[in-house]
Amino acid sequence: MNSVTTTSSTAPASDQPRSSTDRRGILFIISAPSGTGKTTLCKQLATNLPGLWHSISYTTRKPRPGEEHGRAYYFVGEQTFQEMVARNEFVEWAHVYGHLYGTPWKSLTEKIDQGIDVLLEIDVQGAMQVKKRFEDSVSIFILPPSMTELRARLQTRASDTTEEIQRRLHKVKEEVWSYREYAYIVRNEDLGQIAS
Repeated sequence: MNSVTTTSSTAPASDQPRSSTDRRGILFIISAPSGTGKTTLCKQLATNLPGLWHSISYTTRKPRPGEEHGRAYYFVGEQTFQEMVARNEFVEWAHVYGHLYGTPWKSLTEKIDQGIDVLLEIDVQGAMQVKKRFEDSVSIFILPPSMTELRARLQTRASDTTEEIQRRLHKVKEEVWSYREYAYIVRNEDLGQIAS
């Protein structure tokens, strides 16, 4: 008996046939406003849960202190990114806070086809695109404890200018209303507790 799994009309075909008894990996989509702690949460989950792979996206932004190419993101120039878009190498891509971000098809679908659960940390607009292509994904939205706490976290992070922080805080108000599009909502008051 043959089984066919379709993730998108533009998804690359898998090189390996799958039997109907193989376990397909689960795609977990994590979204949150900037500064809510989604990156820290995702790192903790990937560390604490064996068999969970944290997807690595591409971006045209410069690395923040401590970020390494191939660990936090694949940092590429805008021309390289646009060439990848032209070759349809992204499940989704978006322009966010003045930079381009994209989720690669190949690594994502390979892991899922191998039965490995995937954690995709992504902004709201990207998540909506991915949910359309992976209808069986599990979506989780992380809410900040309050706008006051969120502002403090962004300022403490010290990686953005005052203008950038204001722009991010303005966008938070739009993003928070997207929580209705997600299967699960988590309020992040304590990073250590939420990941355990």
